[in-house]
Amino acid sequence: MPSPILPICVRAYTSTSAIGVGRHAWLSAIQSGRGGLRANCYGPDPLPSWVGQVDGLDAPLPSALKTWDCRNNRLAWLGLLGEDFLAAAAKSRERFGAARVGVVMGTSTSSIGATEEAYTQLDDHGRFPAFMAEARLHTLHSLSAFVQEALGLSGPCLTLSTACSSSAKAFAVAERWLRLDLADAVVVGGVDTLCGSVLYGFHALQLLSPDPCTPFDLNRRGINLGEAAAYALLERGEGALQLLGYGEASDAHHLSAPHPQALGAEQALDDALQRAGLEACGVDYLHLHGTASRQNDAVEAALVARRFSSNTHASSTKGWVGHTLGTAGGLGAVVCLMAIETGWMPGTANTQELDPGCGPQIKLLPKRHTVRIAAAHAFGFGGSNCVLLFGAGGVKP
Repeated sequence: MPSPILPICVRAYTSTSAIGVGRHAWLSAIQSGRGGLRANCYGPDPLPSWVGQVDGLDAPLPSALKTWDCRNNRLAWLGLLGEDFLAAAAKSRERFGAARVGVVMGTSTSSIGATEEAYTQLDDHGRFPAFMAEARLHTLHSLSAFVQEALGLSGPCLTLSTACSSSAKAFAVAERWLRLDLADAVVVGGVDTLCGSVLYGFHALQLLSPDPCTPFDLNRRGINLGEAAAYALLERGEGALQLLGYGEASDAHHLSAPHPQALGAEQALDDALQRAGLEACGVDYLHLHGTASRQNDAVEAALVARRFSSNTHASSTKGWVGHTLGTAGGLGAVVCLMAIETGWMPGTANTQELDPGCGPQIKLLPKRHTVRIAAAHAFGFGGSNCVLLFGAGGVKP
């Protein structure tokens, strides 16, 4: 059984998505019920769906970072500008030294959109155009290496790609690095942008909804894809916000479908609770994976109904920002941390009539209440599952 983790504090966090930059954008969306989904206009022949597209990604990167320039890294940079995250990371660098601050980023696509673009512009000899010939752009590690350079860091640097659980698992890796003294602070998170490979891939799986998605709705029709950046800065010790536990498990059931009894997801939940020394009934707010697909929502709803207290407020935010792939877990973490800080727990946007399989935990409307413990689900393709638990400073089992 997992052992309780050492105290890990969250020094800073931020996110950028279709609703805007930072906590103010989230609070505005939660309180008003208005999200950022729009009709898909991506590509020369847009698919009939809705997307959570981020504005402001046409501006190139600063000149010092221009060799990294692509849509995904532009979003990564825009995300770093939120909530004074750059300044917080700089303080950790000055305190511990650049070599003692690690970077763990989760992503499903990294800069694959740039590679797709490069292949549409091959010259007469079949070569990439000069401005697209930067080899380090066309790798999965492009994101993490870019974030490390942008922050002036030189510590351990890792990219995780476990589908939708990627940026949630970044928190687990960071805890191990800190516990093993491989780093004194770790920047964690994820960034994913819209690209043809993902849009057409989900279209081929017949998972895209032609309308704004409606998680856990009786008449849900599928997912909307989105793009986002999410970051957190973790250090050993006590703080106002704490990482209390994490759990990871693999279904190994099916390439794209969840285990029908959510065995891997439940194991991840059990491990997270064990590490935190908590029971599921102690969770005040639960950020659901809630993609609005038929199978995923049904399996997750059944898990929530049988494991969590009726007093737990649970919701999915994908009706505001779409399914942001490898960044989904990081966004869930941000919403949990914000709920602890502000007391605002989101409802489930767009959903009108809950599926009868849902328990009393899943809420359609937002609520403001004291949140001491918050949990985030991140359940990915192939059954790669992760659950994170966060708490207010001073929370003890």
